[in-house]
Amino acid sequence: MERKSRAKTDIVLLAGATASGKTRLALHHATSCGGWVVNADSMQVYRDLRILTARPTAEEEALAPHRLYGHIDGAERYSVGAWLAEIAAVLAEANKERTPVIIVGGTGLYFKALTEGLAEMPSIPAELRAGVLADNAGLTAPEIHRRLSLIDPEDAAHIRPSDRTRIVRALEVMAATGQSLASWQRRAVQRPLIAPGEARRFVLIAEKDLLARRISARTETMLANEGVAEASALLSRRLPVDNPIMKAIGVRQVLDHLEGRLARAELAEAINVETRHYAKRQMTWFRNQMGDWERLDATLDLPRLPA
Repeated sequence: MERKSRAKTDIVLLAGATASGKTRLALHHATSCGGWVVNADSMQVYRDLRILTARPTAEEEALAPHRLYGHIDGAERYSVGAWLAEIAAVLAEANKERTPVIIVGGTGLYFKALTEGLAEMPSIPAELRAGVLADNAGLTAPEIHRRLSLIDPEDAAHIRPSDRTRIVRALEVMAATGQSLASWQRRAVQRPLIAPGEARRFVLIAEKDLLARRISARTETMLANEGVAEASALLSRRLPVDNPIMKAIGVRQVLDHLEGRLARAELAEAINVETRHYAKRQMTWFRNQMGDWERLDATLDLPRLPA
């Protein structure tokens, strides 16, 4: 069913790379205007990982209402479609109460779906999904990617060989429909929840060295605040390795440490390296997909959100 465009209340969209300072800026703006902070980060939805995903602390959440944070169990395969359905309800409630919202995060696909719409995707039968997972259980992501390239070269060309989740998703769609994931994504999209002109849109920009310093400082804080214990608790659940939450930065590194492949002294730098790579991918997305969003300087203590 086509969604109706709606945006009567004041809406701010605030994107930024990990450790750029966007969460602090969003909270400052929310407390200034009496608004809600709404999550647009695909990992901060999970309740299992507050520390490793740098989710707002309980103290920060007490300063302003927060929505869509830590409400999903790690076993659930949350998706952009599920997030759109939930944020539609949040926006409807905010509009009814005339409450400003600040939607903040680093997941570019969430912002793209929110402002440009999302193509309808096929449902995958549970038994077919289980079969695809079983067929590829003993293979590495690059090995599965090579399988995908033989039957679906179009998707394989656009999915990183290390992105196991998206590779498996493409295999599932091909098995279920005989068509590539890309072909489904080209179909007519649902009308976006937020149309052009209905929100103020910002990208927080931090230069590489500053971001690297902030990433390093945040990693040290995470590890000093039971980040290893948090990841260990998640790993003890023995969830499938292709569950989205298992891709959270820090989880694999802690596993390598616990199994003796990574010394404790090397753990922080391993997390830093992956986080810097992730931040680089985020910035590339923002540059290519959000070229018309207003840029804010992350070197400022608290950049002002222009009216």
